[in-house]
Amino acid sequence: MSQAVSTHGVKLSEEAATKVKALLDAEGRDDLRLRIAVEPGGCSGLIYQLFFDERLTEDDAIAEFGGVEVVVDPMSVPYLDGATIDFEDTIQKQGFTIDNPNASDSCACGDSFS
Repeated sequence: MSQAVSTHGVKLSEEAATKVKALLDAEGRDDLRLRIAVEPGGCSGLIYQLFFDERLTEDDAIAEFGGVEVVVDPMSVPYLDGATIDFEDTIQKQGFTIDNPNASDSCACGDSFS
């Protein structure tokens, strides 16, 4: 009997999925997935961690977007439910952004929230 895999409410925009796929292709590895986590820190109390990870635990929640697996640990799922990861590439800014409806307050740098 196979164990059910839980999913999460984090969304990955098409632009972000395309960028992540390109970065993964550049790594030349097929065992990596995008992990997003919430950890204590920053000026508002919590910070986002966004990184490639080869680890996968049985408690992780997984969703796939355009061939990209996005993994969230069980402790971070409630903080990230409904959040959208996007990628901006403009003259003013280049990088991933996280729009999180659960964040009641954030700092000016945009890297931490409460």
